[in-house]
Amino acid sequence: MTATATAAATEKTGAHTPEAADVITGARDRIDALDDRIIGLIQERMAVSAVIQEARIASGGRRVNLSREMEVLGHYRDALGKPGTTVAMTLLELCRGRV
Repeated sequence: MTATATAAATEKTGAHTPEAADVITGARDRIDALDDRIIGLIQERMAVSAVIQEARIASGGRRVNLSREMEVLGHYRDALGKPGTTVAMTLLELCRGRV
């Protein structure tokens, strides 16, 4: 790696050594791949949620099942701690009302 490329890599990552910049770059690539998978799973969850909502509404039920949402909130809170509740709320918001 040239001195200019090394300087650019360390500047971009905030690292102070080329070795650390390489580690950060590799880890960021992995995070980007994980984020793509997470987004795909969220989109899949949204589609499944829409199927559930359509079936519930078609049977005369409500669009939202609050007791089920509380189960989801508890599941995320138990798995991720207090921030898990925020994650679950966002996920439920994304999946709610698409029908």
